[in-house]
This record gives sequence, structure tokens and C-alpha cells, in this order.
Amino acid sequence: MIDFHCHLDLYPDPPGIAAECVARGLYVLAVTTTPSAWKGSSSLVSDKGRIRVALGLHPQLALERKSELRLFDELLPKARYIGEIGLDGGQEYRLSWNDQIEVFDHVLSRCSSVGGRVMTIHSRRAVTPVLDYIERHPGAGLPILHWYSGSKKELSRAIALGCWFSVGPAMLAHERGRAMAATMPRNRVLTETDGPFGLVNGRSALPWDAEQAIQILCELWGRDKGYVHDLLRENLHKIGRLAESKVKPSA
Repeated sequence: MIDFHCHLDLYPDPPGIAAECVARGLYVLAVTTTPSAWKGSSSLVSDKGRIRVALGLHPQLALERKSELRLFDELLPKARYIGEIGLDGGQEYRLSWNDQIEVFDHVLSRCSSVGGRVMTIHSRRAVTPVLDYIERHPGAGLPILHWYSGSKKELSRAIALGCWFSVGPAMLAHERGRAMAATMPRNRVLTETDGPFGLVNGRSALPWDAEQAIQILCELWGRDKGYVHDLLRENLHKIGRLAESKVKPSA
């Protein structure tokens, strides 16, 4: 089972959740919302073989934390995965839009300068500008749009740009989300939860709730669970190989 986007450090009991992920054999990408959270998250999972930590600066925190871009640059050579990064066009974050652009553009530029990274990207109400910046920085690495919520036209553009997608039970709980997932290239899809922010049955999603997304993908794709598990595992292995080779951290 794969949770390619969760905020492991923001659960009430991060060590307990990490231990349960290990016990269940989950593959987890623990994203961070600020560069200063990288060290603590990395220490938390340093001995957990199937958990990786992504270095991020969340767009919703761009105004308050853009001063951490220097720390981001310092840590980047150690990070194979980048996230959560991106843009948020929600009305409540319009005042920080220019700061978001500054941070996102900087991150993509720095990723390009070190040979590219695997990136998990936030694009809520901002898919077109996110794609614009991805297009401006073709060497930044592999973009994975998490919890995609844009239009069909934007989805077609994202696919043409080589984007991947991570989908979770919260996204797939709605008809629109299922319709988008049904048209995504199957060989570019991974599962996620976005826990603890993503909700399942009114509670915070846990990494192992990614199984619910798999069940829905079986229905959307008209295939059995064995096929979907195998496909998602192969997709994950492609990402892992990329992170270890093409997107290899700098010496």
C-alpha cells in the first residue's frame, strides 16, 4: 500500500503513526510544510526503510516562511523528494499570492540547478499558473500533482507536460474527483491520503486509509485489486528509480 502524500509530522502521535506504517509495510512519502520541519521529520523516520521525507515550503505559509528559502537551499542537496510546494489560489490566500509565486519560482529554479527532483505539488484553485511555472522550469524534475482539482482542459495540459498524479479517498469521494481520476494515465497515478488534513468518514485520514482509494480505482478502471496493486507498485518503483538516479542528490 502507498501513501505518497501525508503530513506525518502533523499527526498527534507521529512516532506511533510511523511505527504503524512500518508494521503494515506501507510505502509513505512524508511531506513537510516548512524547511525547518525537515530535520525533525527526517529524524523521526530515519530508520524506517519504506518511509521517505520530502523537503517543502507550503504555499499557504509562503508569506510567513519565505525567509526559510535559504534553509531550503542548504537542505536541497540532501533531499530526493520535494514537497509540499506549489500555489494556492483560494481567496483567503490572495494577499500572499506574490509571495507564493516568489517561493514556487525559487524552488523550481533551485531544483533545476541541482539536476531535478521528484516534486509533490499543491495546485488548489491554481492549476493553470502551477502548470505555467512547471513549463518555465522543464529541468526542475518530475511534477506530481497531489489531490488534483482543476478542469478537464487543465488536466489534458498537465498530462501533456508529463505530470503525474496522486489521488486519495477524500478526492475520490466526490463525482468530480472520480471523473478526473478515471481519465488520468494509469501509469502515472499513485495513491495518497493527505492526512491528517484529508478526511475519511469525518475523521483525519491515516496512511493506511489509502486502501480506500485503491478500492475506488478498481471500480473506475474496471480491474481487480491485484491488478491495481501491481500497477501502483510499479509506478512507485519508477518514481524511486528516478529519485535514485536522474534526480540523484548532489554530492
